[in-house]
Amino acid sequence: MKIAIAGGTGMVGKKFSSLLLNSGHEVIVLTRGENRFQNGIQFVNWLTNSANPEAALEGIDAFVNLAGVSLNDGRWTVQQKEKIYQSRMESTDEVLRIFNALQNKPRVYINASAVGIYPVSTTAFYTENSTQKANDFLGTVVQHWEDRALKAEALGIRTCLARFGVILAKNEGALPLMTLPYRLGVGGTIGSGHQWVSWIHIEDVANALLFVIEHETLTGPLNFTSPNVKRMKHFGKSLGAALHRPHWLPVPSIALKLVLGEKSILVLEGQHVVPEKLLQANFLFKFISVEDTITDLVSN
Repeated sequence: MKIAIAGGTGMVGKKFSSLLLNSGHEVIVLTRGENRFQNGIQFVNWLTNSANPEAALEGIDAFVNLAGVSLNDGRWTVQQKEKIYQSRMESTDEVLRIFNALQNKPRVYINASAVGIYPVSTTAFYTENSTQKANDFLGTVVQHWEDRALKAEALGIRTCLARFGVILAKNEGALPLMTLPYRLGVGGTIGSGHQWVSWIHIEDVANALLFVIEHETLTGPLNFTSPNVKRMKHFGKSLGAALHRPHWLPVPSIALKLVLGEKSILVLEGQHVVPEKLLQANFLFKFISVEDTITDLVSN
């Protein structure tokens, strides 16, 4: 297949591109940089004044949009929140413009999303059929993002929304920051410890994206989380055990709120999110145990 990826140079995009190449697929990555062919990937300029990405995208089978300013970049100031929001709206609008310009449209469109669309809770369990929506900053961003992406359905394109949980990867994303206190010998429970961590190994993320492309019955919102969600206290103990470091020094909520501001919600609050649609479609997760996952990622 011929698959285009926006945001292909990010953490998930790089892993997914590698999987596609190893599986024999043709990969096009949209970039603000120059057009080029590198390491088996065709890079195509977009979101610049001179860009004409649709010229290179005729005949694509699938389009995956992972573009957007990272939630982990700096404090959530008014300016940063605007960048987070607008980057997602801008990229999705451009994707829709490209689709309208294409003579032959892709069969499937996967747009990134997040489990932050669900309200934080220590007791609720959320599946893709859950109707409750968070009304905080992240919940609002995700709702608007999904509403924008679903406009592709009017063009006859199967549209899927990948609601990512906490993606665990070796040297990027949340895990290096989570392991740092343990490596320094001061790791411990963050906040109350009762908050849920809906995690997923990055390898399962990449495999699930390809699985969704290949399985035409999957559509709409799809939770990209492990079926074995854990509370923060359990998760932290697993980190300490994998690193052979003590889990003893609690990190109070007030301290994180002072350091991170509103962004502290990413670690102090959580949701128990179940990947019901992937499980019903018989997707096989490679990493079910949080202990095995952490050991795999922090080894060596």
